Amino acid sequence: MRPTILSRHARRSRTVLGAVLALAISGSGLVAATATTASAATVPKPYVLKGGESAAVYSYADAIRETVWVIAPDFDGDGEKDRIAVDIVRPRELDAKRVKVPVVMDASPYYTSVGRGNETEFKSFDEEGNLVKFPLFYDNYFVPRGYAYVAPDIAGTSRSTGCVDTGGKSDVGSAKAVVQWLNGNADAVDADGKPVRASWSNGRTGMIGKSYDGTLANGVAATGVKGLETIVPISAISSWYDYSRSQGLPYSWDYSSGLASRVGTNRTQPQDCSATLARMNAEDADETGEHNAFWDERNYRDSAALNAKKVKASVFIYHGLQDTNVKTRHFSTWWKELGKAGVTRKMWLSRVGHVDPFDINRDEWVRTLHRWFDHELMGIKNSIMLEPPVRVETKPNHWVSSVSWPARLTTTTLRPQADGGLARSPERATQSWVNSPSQRENVAVTEGDNPNRLLYATTPLLADARMSGSMVAKVRVRSQVPTGQVGVMLVDYGEGDRVLATGDGASTTTTETCVGQSTANDDACYFTMNRNVGTTPLQVLGRGWARLDGAGTHDVTVTLDPDDAVVAKGHRLGVVVVAAANGRVRNVDTTASTYTLDLAKSQFVLPGLALPHPTWPSSWSWLPKRSEIVPGTLPDVRRSELPVMLDTTG
Repeated sequence: MRPTILSRHARRSRTVLGAVLALAISGSGLVAATATTASAATVPKPYVLKGGESAAVYSYADAIRETVWVIAPDFDGDGEKDRIAVDIVRPRELDAKRVKVPVVMDASPYYTSVGRGNETEFKSFDEEGNLVKFPLFYDNYFVPRGYAYVAPDIAGTSRSTGCVDTGGKSDVGSAKAVVQWLNGNADAVDADGKPVRASWSNGRTGMIGKSYDGTLANGVAATGVKGLETIVPISAISSWYDYSRSQGLPYSWDYSSGLASRVGTNRTQPQDCSATLARMNAEDADETGEHNAFWDERNYRDSAALNAKKVKASVFIYHGLQDTNVKTRHFSTWWKELGKAGVTRKMWLSRVGHVDPFDINRDEWVRTLHRWFDHELMGIKNSIMLEPPVRVETKPNHWVSSVSWPARLTTTTLRPQADGGLARSPERATQSWVNSPSQRENVAVTEGDNPNRLLYATTPLLADARMSGSMVAKVRVRSQVPTGQVGVMLVDYGEGDRVLATGDGASTTTTETCVGQSTANDDACYFTMNRNVGTTPLQVLGRGWARLDGAGTHDVTVTLDPDDAVVAKGHRLGVVVVAAANGRVRNVDTTASTYTLDLAKSQFVLPGLALPHPTWPSSWSWLPKRSEIVPGTLPDVRRSELPVMLDTTG
């Protein structure tokens, strides 16, 4: 059986073959089929093959650089259609020959506000307003190989009109309009207002980008727009509800309007977007945590308007397993929905945080991305689709490949015991803890007679075990506050060398490497990053929080953010239960209230682990002291009311 990665391509091939055979059956059809084949063979190719790949034979310095404004619908409701600024660079040699080229596109709100990449690059222009520098390496690398590179400013940012709506119809619709123009299905004008056609485009576009940019790629793909052949979302959101809160608990207040205001700075087209911001604040349901129509509009996975079933593009996902910004549930749920829809897909998972693979695995990433775009956009036959679709870094610099993810479908169900153990059989008992709004994670997971948490653990593992996927905690909790909360953490207890959790697990070196061609204003040289590896006494493998509305007893399922890691022989797996989670989510219960866990009605379903029947040890001496929680053991605590996506690492 072929892996899922080939499914949609197989269907395409069968469709084309069927059409040719149907023509050949009739007398005149045979001529038509032959003519079509001959015509296709004479279409000039935009690439020159070398070693089975598109070669860098065109001049980046001499490339055509231009700006157009794509006409999009009136998303902000001011009575005028939005104009989306689109900066383009493409091979001059192919334009002279009238050879049509495919497009690599990074749509972003960050080009003149927050900046792009590890080195915080911005678009820059000369005195006449002509673009002289694109951020990132995509233009330097792919234009010499026969691609066009397109960098739109989404509506409400930089030189585009309209307003940002943080993942909504304006964000997605403005990027979609650019794909439509590249495919001949939308209008555009130049700086003088004259109509412009993308006559140089062959209509095949691939979207790529990290964080917000990759999120836009997910959103546009979920519309099913014609001409979008592939997307490469890097550390990207698949549901803005899950980005802004965890099962009803907000990470920050009025997040959507705050981010929209920030990315709308440094505009060259001043516009009053106060009505849009006010509408977002009124509709975001921060007070109740409800998943309402506002969030459904920003759900690309399985909403009525946007969903994986509509995706026609192939999808190559990259995500860091220690990403506490765009949390890992974004890639895992998206991956699952894409698989159910039969979408061609590929995925890399690394042990760093919110870090671009270009910075941390440069050579291998660029080679793989090149072959992916060659296959998906150029139509070059290579072996990219025959490789295992999933690669995972399960421990520092140790990668494994598989045909599916999670790695195993098996689960182990463990139940909390009154003595602090985890067993397969339930125990009829209850245990209580007192909410502490000020308790930090480093206190909740370490030793001490702590009345503000419950902790359950296994005996030492008898062999290495790979945990792949999300732990699901099904708990019965009783509280007497009008609005409460419960949090669950899965912890790998045991000393080991790990990618550190602070600073996204990576640091910039003093070494530059160059990828692609350069000009005096736009070089292709960037500093590399190294993994920060150190010895820590524990690692949190998953976190999840849920809101509890109303006093009384609650049966709640808390799905933790997934991970994929090897838990070493001799380590213990621990489950920590808390209420408030200072620094992780906003506390809706700020009182010293009592919560009670019904042990018989609670269970923890662990993914992909085959564990021995655990019994509780006679001592808690193995728990690390708080002083042993060295820097890097736990992620940075957020210090701002605004979301961490605003960091300039983009």
